[in-house]
Amino acid sequence: MLTIRDLFEIKAIDGLKIVAGEKGINNEISIVNIIENPEAFDWLSPNELLLSTGYIFKDNEQLQNRIIKELSEINCAGLVIKMKRYFDKIPQNMIDEANRLGLPLLELPFEYTLSRVISIINEKASGRYDLLNRKALDMHNLFFRITLEGGGIERISSLLSATIGNPIVLVDRDWKLLHFTEHQDNKVPLAYCIDIVKNRSVFNKSFLNSIPNDISEMKKSIKRIYHIEGMEIKCRILPVAVANQIYGYIVVWQTVRELTEFDYIILEKASTIMALERIKAKEIEEVKLKIRQDFFDDLLTGKITSSESIQTLSELHGLNYQYKYLCMVVNIESQEPSVSQDFIARKVHLENKARKCVELVYEHSKFITGEITCFHRNNRIIILIGQNESRPSISVQEAKKYGNDIFEILNKYAQQTTFLIGIGSQYDTLHLLHKSFSEANESIRLMQKFDEKGGVSHFEDHSVYHLLDSNIKGIELEAFFIKSLGAIYEHDRLHETSYIVTLENFFHNNLNISETAKAMFLHRNTLIYRIEKIKEILNSDLKNSDELLQIQLALKIFRLLNKNQGTPLTQEGFV
Repeated sequence: MLTIRDLFEIKAIDGLKIVAGEKGINNEISIVNIIENPEAFDWLSPNELLLSTGYIFKDNEQLQNRIIKELSEINCAGLVIKMKRYFDKIPQNMIDEANRLGLPLLELPFEYTLSRVISIINEKASGRYDLLNRKALDMHNLFFRITLEGGGIERISSLLSATIGNPIVLVDRDWKLLHFTEHQDNKVPLAYCIDIVKNRSVFNKSFLNSIPNDISEMKKSIKRIYHIEGMEIKCRILPVAVANQIYGYIVVWQTVRELTEFDYIILEKASTIMALERIKAKEIEEVKLKIRQDFFDDLLTGKITSSESIQTLSELHGLNYQYKYLCMVVNIESQEPSVSQDFIARKVHLENKARKCVELVYEHSKFITGEITCFHRNNRIIILIGQNESRPSISVQEAKKYGNDIFEILNKYAQQTTFLIGIGSQYDTLHLLHKSFSEANESIRLMQKFDEKGGVSHFEDHSVYHLLDSNIKGIELEAFFIKSLGAIYEHDRLHETSYIVTLENFFHNNLNISETAKAMFLHRNTLIYRIEKIKEILNSDLKNSDELLQIQLALKIFRLLNKNQGTPLTQEGFV
């Protein structure tokens, strides 16, 4: 076991001198390294002896003091500065700081090269390394046995916390809580400082923003400070990763004792075992997700016909067989120009956006009186709203209000995205849910057909359009329109009038002259003149109920065929 005191007995580096921090003269040395980078603090380890020429801090008193403080906090063995290169003598402020913190500060004679000194000391310290490796291997085997026995992250976390003597917080790659282990001697309880609810974000944004995004920048544990109510909590963070794939993070809440070199080795061993646990959990979750996806796909397409199967599977996957359900579908179309043209990158981008939309739906489930089940398929969010059979059914107005609430929330989250929300009818039995799903998708299809740029519609809003578009051939629809309103269309085209638009507004306002004039910003007499001209062209008084129905259908066909762009009309139809 090599200590700072032992260095002065090594004849190969004669002339080494301690100038400050003699309280730490018995500090153990595990390895020797060079520090010539001011950003290297994240990669230092306890019991590491650091050598430097002093170049990085030669003109910066603040950095000089910071280096002494950081090395002391990490429990480094000491700092050796090569003299006569940049310093004739070590600055007094560094000496004072080293004495205050008990960090050995040593002078190395000019004639020694740093690489030679490293070789000499590492050779002397190698015996201690063997001991550490044996102890670390024992802990690794213990962790591995826990995994084989199915102990999971809970037992691994408990063992790790007990070994390193500090509380542990385990989070996934999105920094949502997986598990935590409190320590009996912790005077700053986790529950007081952070949100320790599973599957929720644990730490505040300022803390997370200080963490490197690139795994290559976190090959070893890094130190970060968590600020709360004037307190500074020292945290050690280590990624749970395999082959540059991050599965989560281990956060040591360092409030009980400083970490030793052995603790850091154990953290790395635990990280490896934890990664295996996360991979196993991910694979299990993917199997469950695939089974769940298959169930919902079969349910929404009407492939499950057995009532017993629906009852059994719905209870397994979180649906209530006794409830009344309606389906809402959200179509997502990204308008972001910055999204990569690479197919895989676009898919990942859309996947992340869809996942966030699902989270937002769950966060705002209070907007509707019913239980929410939400998931996504490619660029569509599917929302199932279940309601106890004893409750009054959800009206069209209530469903559309909820749809509009969700529409506003999603628009606020993703402003460069077009959302179309289609709503199906509510059905009394779960095995009819596929009809509601089909209706919601049909509402979206018709909104897309009318080139609507975002919005919410219920299937009943489009029921006539659906009847016409799905059951009658296009040529027959055109023929019906020509017979009913062809003369008006031709008059608009030749004389640049807008009588068809006037008719649409007239019917929309229940044939009320005053309301129609107000809606179109026309003088009442102007509207009356237009209506009279329309009657004259159609040779109708617009009072016969059969004629009115025929005109209304023709107007809907006009919109359905999208013939409102000035397309010429002939006796044979549109050209």
